[in-house]
Amino acid sequence: MPNDFSDTTVRIKNWVSLYSDTMYTWAYYKTGNKESAEDLVQDTFLSACQSIHAFEGRSDPKTWLLGILKNKIAEHFRKIYRSPVLAENPETKHKTNEWLNNFFDEDGSWNKDQCPSEWIMESENPLDNAEFLSVMQDCMGKLPPNWNAAIQLKYLEERKGDLICQELQISPTNFWQMLHRAKLQLRRCLEIHWFKKL
Repeated sequence: MPNDFSDTTVRIKNWVSLYSDTMYTWAYYKTGNKESAEDLVQDTFLSACQSIHAFEGRSDPKTWLLGILKNKIAEHFRKIYRSPVLAENPETKHKTNEWLNNFFDEDGSWNKDQCPSEWIMESENPLDNAEFLSVMQDCMGKLPPNWNAAIQLKYLEERKGDLICQELQISPTNFWQMLHRAKLQLRRCLEIHWFKKL
């Protein structure tokens, strides 16, 4: 354990050199945003400096740092989700409802021209394809920030719905509506920008 400032500085500099790239890649994968990923990695190292006395060396430093980063990413999405700027005003809500009405008829059935099409899949898993992941990140970036946060927390952070609702202080109905809307928009975006071009 470091006993003074110089030992701590040397240790942190070494960790920055060893783990920055891995941490940035992970943060970028989770957020889809270069600036956010850079900020999250920087915040992680700042937190590590502040709490290095708590690191007992029982785990690999990389594991410890990635644990801090995971918490920073969750905080990042909570801030996005709770941002007052994202509150749906009546005009935004009306536009969203109009957009959803394009998918379904009055009975709640798919409109014929919006019904999900059969996707042509290559033999490989699309998630192993760097070009597909780039298109997916672009489509995620086109989602409203709170919808993006809902998708990220549920499917990339793999948090349970009830815990997400509790953390974000939203109702389950609100959360599941956002997920549903986000998945519809992602499907549409992927059909336009990926699957229809195969």
